[in-house]
Amino acid sequence: MCGGYVKTRDSIGFSIIKRFLWVFFTLLASLWASGQEDYGWWNELHNWQPGMPSWKRMMIISPGYLGPNALPVPEMKKGFNPEQSEFSFSLSRHFHPGDPTQDLAGRLALPFADSKIMFEMYGVIVENYAFTEEIRNERIARDKDGRGIAQGDFYFSTSVQIVKDKAFPNTLFRIAAKTASGGLYAARYSDSPGYFFDFSFSKDWDVSRYGVIRPYGSFGFYSWQTNDEFTLQNDAFMYGAGLEYDSRYWLISGNFSGYSGYMENRDKPQVVTLLTRHDWERSAMSVEVIQGLRHWEYTTIRFTFSRKFDGL
Repeated sequence: MCGGYVKTRDSIGFSIIKRFLWVFFTLLASLWASGQEDYGWWNELHNWQPGMPSWKRMMIISPGYLGPNALPVPEMKKGFNPEQSEFSFSLSRHFHPGDPTQDLAGRLALPFADSKIMFEMYGVIVENYAFTEEIRNERIARDKDGRGIAQGDFYFSTSVQIVKDKAFPNTLFRIAAKTASGGLYAARYSDSPGYFFDFSFSKDWDVSRYGVIRPYGSFGFYSWQTNDEFTLQNDAFMYGAGLEYDSRYWLISGNFSGYSGYMENRDKPQVVTLLTRHDWERSAMSVEVIQGLRHWEYTTIRFTFSRKFDGL
């Protein structure tokens, strides 16, 4: 037997714990450093004087003036809840010439009552960013060097099955709320709560023994809190339409979606999303590309690994 080192399950687990602790303490150090920064440069750049309204009042709470995870276009639903529960981790890279960003996100989906109801919790666990001086000044951000690590927002949603496998299209109602856990000082997140609800619809058309073509669409309402003294809330109409091929093991999907706020401050983001997913009995992997078209100027590539288990 060779005398080389063989990784055991314990050593692999210890390595994962070390990496997690490194990310955790790096995040704490970043937050501590932000609290120690001298903001004289920001005051001079934006002509802020003592006695003026808080710096938060000067920033714009809108998807076009924040990071890619602040007020993204919500992922479209497709008229039905899945039959199995899922726990997922995603790694995303957001390409932008002035604001390249990477993040780690998680999601837990728990259908119950024969999938008539589903509870979801999801959000960005940690985000790494590095924006330019031009982006910093445009967004009125207070992170001088434009580099750091941020904690993201979390969402909680409930989806209720209204119609499924009937002559009428599959119909699902979803309502979701957003936390204010993400910070505003670096213009990464809105630091304000929000909520949205929507109805989604779909209809399956058999094209083979195991495959179906599924057109789907949705509409709804999105609202988030702003820092505008006279308009404390921005309200938006949500919309989307897509088409997918769903077989026993493969899913290929594409859609166009967005929402339209009324404050006319880059609050009408639109995106195109392409997704390919492969399913096994107890797990799944997917690759997703999101291309911003308006007021969300990123190209995102996302890799997701999901672990499936029986619903409640």
